[in-house]
Amino acid sequence: RIMKATIWHNPECGTSRKALAILQETAGVDVTVIEYRKTPFDRAKLVQLFADAGLSALEALRTRGSPAEELGLIEGADEDRILDEMAANAVLVERPFVETDKGVRLCRPLERIHEIL
Repeated sequence: RIMKATIWHNPECGTSRKALAILQETAGVDVTVIEYRKTPFDRAKLVQLFADAGLSALEALRTRGSPAEELGLIEGADEDRILDEMAANAVLVERPFVETDKGVRLCRPLERIHEIL
């Protein structure tokens, strides 16, 4: 049986490239790659991904190399504000998120990908 997998990918990120390689090298996995900086997340998809991964928006917030701190998202921002900012600026979403038939994981550390393959 073929397993569908979707990765929200940033080709400039080493962890994201490694996650994609694992998906491509795993037999029976049909991979869809979404370069989220070219095709941004919509808010509803972020809500679903985070819920399925068991994460809050704050836990999925990329703080390094993003404007999260300048936007005031790290301390005191509520989930709705963080989600709105993420939908407007995909660089705020930590990477890589992978969704398969078995669930969703933020694959950081990379080994978490094996939980859903």
